[in-house]
Amino acid sequence: MRAILKSLALLSAMALVAAANAIDLQTERTSVEHWRTERVAELTGDTGFLTLTGLFWLQPGENTFGRAASNALVLDHPSLAPTAGSFLVTGTQVRFTASPGSGITHAGRPLTTIDLVSDAKESPTVVSSGPLRFFIIERAGQLGVRVRDVQSPRRKDFLGLQYYPIASEWAVEARFEPYEPRRHIRIVNILGLEEDMDSPGALIFTKAGQEYRLDAVLDGPDANDLFILFADGTSGHDTYGGGRFIHVPFATNGRTVLDFNKAYNPPCAFNDFATCPLPPYQNRLKLQVTAGEKKYAGSH
Repeated sequence: MRAILKSLALLSAMALVAAANAIDLQTERTSVEHWRTERVAELTGDTGFLTLTGLFWLQPGENTFGRAASNALVLDHPSLAPTAGSFLVTGTQVRFTASPGSGITHAGRPLTTIDLVSDAKESPTVVSSGPLRFFIIERAGQLGVRVRDVQSPRRKDFLGLQYYPIASEWAVEARFEPYEPRRHIRIVNILGLEEDMDSPGALIFTKAGQEYRLDAVLDGPDANDLFILFADGTSGHDTYGGGRFIHVPFATNGRTVLDFNKAYNPPCAFNDFATCPLPPYQNRLKLQVTAGEKKYAGSH
């Protein structure tokens, strides 16, 4: 009888463990599916990376812009005037002057001239020409004109995203090791431009008995989470060759959750006009992370 009761107790304990695991998996599945919905909505929206259609780096002085080949910056698009206007670069300041009759607008009104705030600020100044939206970006101290087309074929022909199956074991607990003082990590982007990013510390986690380490950075001065750029054994095979990104909550009592189910492709996986940062050497894992977003079917 005692043996039967012990056996029943063991089965009950196993059932409780299984139920707890099922709840954990269901909770993780709900969280990840919600995140995926928001991810697709952002990617396919008016300001999503599927809309990018041009990127031009500015030189000091005047930079003429338009559809005609005589311009310094040429965008062959039917919604852009042959000579749309010019960007005047003075130090770190950019002023755009529209050509008469070009149809360039700002906030829905015809434009003559305007000082453009870059995306180094939270909200860059956006100027329009039909479905085109252009604004100034700053990368590693260089200024450029980024152009969006809200009617872009990439957006209209979006093929959807593919993922590894959601698995609760890929939502791993990580120990946060702060850097005192904070370090600056040299990050190279896909264009070869370099910039230093602020790193408050590293995340250390264990998988299959092996300890791994990822340096975290802050994605801007007002960052509200940790930003991880990483590559792994799936990079260039099932996943994008330039690595993937994850946003991780700030640590509480030195611990946080590193959820690889929410690993996602950088913008360069979808568009040639993005300026994606690449994972630093120390964030290239000797591990196959079979979780998160796979390679985009429409990528080159």
